[in-house]
Amino acid sequence: MDSKKPSHIANDGSLTMVDVTEKPVSQRSARARARLAFSPAAANALRTATLHKGDAFVAAQLAGIMAAKRTADLIPLAHPLALSHVDVFFAWEGDMLLIDATATTAAQTGVEMEAMMAASIAALTIYDMAKALDKGIVIETIRLIEKRGGKSGHWIATE
Repeated sequence: MDSKKPSHIANDGSLTMVDVTEKPVSQRSARARARLAFSPAAANALRTATLHKGDAFVAAQLAGIMAAKRTADLIPLAHPLALSHVDVFFAWEGDMLLIDATATTAAQTGVEMEAMMAASIAALTIYDMAKALDKGIVIETIRLIEKRGGKSGHWIATE
């Protein structure tokens, strides 16, 4: 077990935002993925853009981008970051929807939380728009897939 003091705990035991003052600015990026399982009927309605609420992918893409930009407002100890790019992509594996979200910045701290926030809110938006057709939609996972930059360099998740 690592005896190093946790980064978000102050000397008096209270929570604190990590001080990144002395860290160098570097190019940083992160990619997160959400996986959603649907009934065949709901998957078909999403694929053919025939949901009664409209095109779920446009709504989810915008919601994910907006969420990434608001990460520091919702995650208490996250640093506000000037994001240089955020995007949300969709792909199908059978009736399983994959939502990949990427975030990039030049900063003193990483953008993993911004990518995770984008994937999470995009997944919840899809859920909201398709729930009338399928009460059993499952958001199976939301996870970091890859990150670049900073002291830890390049990291890729293993399945």
